[in-house]
Amino acid sequence: MKKKGLDLNDLTVQELQDKLQEERSSLTRLRFSHTVSPIENPMQLRSKRKEVARIYTELRKRELTSK
Repeated sequence: MKKKGLDLNDLTVQELQDKLQEERSSLTRLRFSHTVSPIENPMQLRSKRKEVARIYTELRKRELTSK
């Protein structure tokens, strides 16, 4: 299966947490701008949401393997 976006396996836990914070703030800004005036490509919301979910999944996987 083809991976989408950045390869998260190469990042450290701290880098993943930083990336998560960055993506979540970006998603929030995108939601607000879409509420005020519709953005050209609403699929951006879906892709940002999925990227956040991928980061959460990788963090959770690492948490479970470290125990």
